[in-house]
Amino acid sequence: MRRLTVREERWPLREPFVISRMRQDEAEVVVVEIEADGCRGRGEADACLDGPDAAPVALTVEAVREAVEAGAGRAALCRMMPAGPARNALDCALWDLEAKQAGRPVWALAGLTAPGPVTTVLTIGLGTPEAMARTAAAEAGRAVLKLKLGRAEGDLDRVAAVRRAAPEARLIVDANTGWGPQLLAEILPGLAALGVALVEQPLAPGADAALLEITGQDRPIPIAADESVTDLASLPALIGRYECVNVKLDKTGGLTEGLALVAAARKAGMGVMIGCNLGTSLAMAPGVLLAQGAEVVDLDGPLLLARDRQPGLVYQASEVLPPDAVLWG
Repeated sequence: MRRLTVREERWPLREPFVISRMRQDEAEVVVVEIEADGCRGRGEADACLDGPDAAPVALTVEAVREAVEAGAGRAALCRMMPAGPARNALDCALWDLEAKQAGRPVWALAGLTAPGPVTTVLTIGLGTPEAMARTAAAEAGRAVLKLKLGRAEGDLDRVAAVRRAAPEARLIVDANTGWGPQLLAEILPGLAALGVALVEQPLAPGADAALLEITGQDRPIPIAADESVTDLASLPALIGRYECVNVKLDKTGGLTEGLALVAAARKAGMGVMIGCNLGTSLAMAPGVLLAQGAEVVDLDGPLLLARDRQPGLVYQASEVLPPDAVLWG
């Protein structure tokens, strides 16, 4: 018989994190632990992702307690629960438990090759051009910087200020649905001139059909879906609109569907970005396995915290190393 434990945790940030539609001062997470046969598997999910009108993540986990403790596996959870953070925490906890019971790492159980270090972005929250440039200057040695944008006034100035402060860094921008089709068409040439390599989710999911009208020379930078891509079922509508998809385990509902979504995106000829929400190394660890070979890796959540879970992932300059089994997997 299994034993399921669910708890909520709060992890303060180094500084407030601002995007186009919200500000966070701490990471609010839900941790799931599943114990069986003297082994314990853990998973972590964002407690805030579904918004104020959604059922709390911890309560959604509690709703399937009986099934999980009776032995429901990952495939059963995919049938019982919608994609989202609650299923992510359970799915990743089950992967961790299965690995510990089998005495084999998750990557081997999943049929993957042994993981190596991956290069992660460092995200700079939305602020004034001067404030974002100061952060960029302090992090100018990072290989990739991701800039939060999404306020039409001054966004190009923000990117220009960061480019001056970090001339060698690869730049990615994320508008978090904050632009409209006309602004996107107008700003793309300027972003290209500043060497921006990728634009993430410029339009709201309901407006992204407009991307079909921005083609050829008018589209000098590839565009990645984030809010528009959730689980496997959301992918077909994105083909032809986006060049890349941002796969986040809190959206897919765990590593199980995350692996399937990455495979489907590759089959469709799309690039892959592996992203994250705010959280500790426990939330990032499964993403490191998923990130092997991804064009863009955004697993910087622990770098934004005032302190991380211990033991945590090891970050060396711009690289993050695969997780130790003590942490996960």
